[in-house]
Amino acid sequence: MTVKLEKKDGIATVTLDRPEKLNALSDEMYDKLYRYWNELADDDSTRAVILTGAGRAFSAGGDITNMAKSDIVSGRARSHTRHRMVMALHNLEKPVIAAVRGPCYGIANGIVLACDIIIASDNARFSMAFKKVGVVPDGGAIFFLTQYLGIAKAKELVYTARPFGAQEAKDMGIVARVVPDADLEKEAQALARELADSATYALALAKKMFQSMYVPTLEMLLDVEKLASGVVRLTRDHKEGVQAFKDKRPPKFEGR
Repeated sequence: MTVKLEKKDGIATVTLDRPEKLNALSDEMYDKLYRYWNELADDDSTRAVILTGAGRAFSAGGDITNMAKSDIVSGRARSHTRHRMVMALHNLEKPVIAAVRGPCYGIANGIVLACDIIIASDNARFSMAFKKVGVVPDGGAIFFLTQYLGIAKAKELVYTARPFGAQEAKDMGIVARVVPDADLEKEAQALARELADSATYALALAKKMFQSMYVPTLEMLLDVEKLASGVVRLTRDHKEGVQAFKDKRPPKFEGR
């Protein structure tokens, strides 16, 4: 099982469940997440959602092993798979809490930032790590990060790909709460309970109001992202980045 859905007392918990790979996201997982978001959208008994990862990571990002197999056609198809999942999460008319521990790298950032509230373990680590394998940010990461931080800070995090911890993420305004690792599930459940017991239709409308503040729209950004993602996967630097990752060595990029 790669993604798990559990429902109890009005709260749904969606768990990335590939701990042996640090929950690296495969096409199968994007498909399952997309189906789960649509299922939850139609489930009136679910009033709040928690998204988390099994084991010691939220997610190490996209599954690198599949990247080297991409060409521009398959790359665009995979972008569509990712994008429809992110759009379904973004448009889910229920409060969604991301409970993050350990690594949250690459596209996992886009998924977490598409949630409404982020609670992080004190051992959480974030990185916009896309450049390390020679690709552009995907999953709407630039859109969401810029909404949180503004263009200047978003560029710094994307261009450097530097990791940053839970407390810095909180100081920047990305993370709402930092809690001891042992308390992460309890804190997420308590907040989900509070939200599930509130006027959730009013929260859904408020969510739409927040989304109306976004310029440009997420759809516009994802269209540009799809084109850029397809092209960048043809570059030598991307192939070198993937090979270096497999070889466990620093990449030697050429800028082509």
